[in-house]
Amino acid sequence: MNPILRRLGKAIGVPNSLVGHAALCPTYVPLLSADEIAQLALQAELLIDIHGQREVHDHHAGDWPSAWLGRGLDYEESRPYAAGDDIRDMDWRTTARSGRPFLKIYREERQPILHLVVDRGASLRFGTRRRLKVTQAARVAILLAFAAARDNTAVGATLWDSDDLELPPLHGRAGALALAEALTAPCPPLTQTTPTEPLRDLDHLAWLDANLPRGARLVLVSDFAWLDGEHESLLARLAERLDVLALRVSDPAERQLPNLGLACFHDLSRPGARWLDTAQADHGERLSQQLRQRGERLARAGIRHIDIASEVDDLLPLLARHA
Repeated sequence: MNPILRRLGKAIGVPNSLVGHAALCPTYVPLLSADEIAQLALQAELLIDIHGQREVHDHHAGDWPSAWLGRGLDYEESRPYAAGDDIRDMDWRTTARSGRPFLKIYREERQPILHLVVDRGASLRFGTRRRLKVTQAARVAILLAFAAARDNTAVGATLWDSDDLELPPLHGRAGALALAEALTAPCPPLTQTTPTEPLRDLDHLAWLDANLPRGARLVLVSDFAWLDGEHESLLARLAERLDVLALRVSDPAERQLPNLGLACFHDLSRPGARWLDTAQADHGERLSQQLRQRGERLARAGIRHIDIASEVDDLLPLLARHA
């Protein structure tokens, strides 16, 4: 057996008995090659240049104001004293001037955290042009991770899958490389015979709300096919505590279905098949309406969102304007 194929199979978790077929079977091939990851790392440098890069000597205490209020170096404001407050923080000048006890509040400095959530569910494992939606989601996340690492931001991630994967925040390229390795793992279609559970979207959002520190930056990369009204309150709570950005990945066939006549479609996210008349004039409008409704739900929750087509190669123009 070719030793290169054997090492590749070991790296991506393919059994030895199947390694010989891995080169011919895309199921066992990583979503992105090493060269493609390297290109994304180079594009991340350009993304930082576009945003304006600070000099190294400018990084000191106070560079990153946090949404947290507590003990720190910088005075934030004064507020009336309440029972149980620490008297060591009394603002004696304001107290003497107003005749009422006041307390000093300080701004606590924390290094920024970027947490990337990448959906690898069944509906993302689909594509008709250029690449799968899950591959585009991986490209976006890797680009943002390398840019954040270069900007001295700790990068963590959650991969939503049949078995979720949590990556703790890490600094520098080590964190970005760990994320890239996880995101490019083979991602075969989830068929009805695949032993998997539906994505627990409410539990996912509740976990983010409970575990991410206030003021962190959260980027959700998904097609948001799971999004409905019951998720809005949790998303709104996340938007109150965090800087949230949603990146919606879509395939051309989801925006405008080609005229194939009467065709049978299989739902990738749940069992069953459905016959559709693709020649109907209003079919494209219904697809567009679904995308608009998802965007409206995100907007009502106070979350910025960007639409990213799966066939787009150059991600810099989109991310430079909004991310």
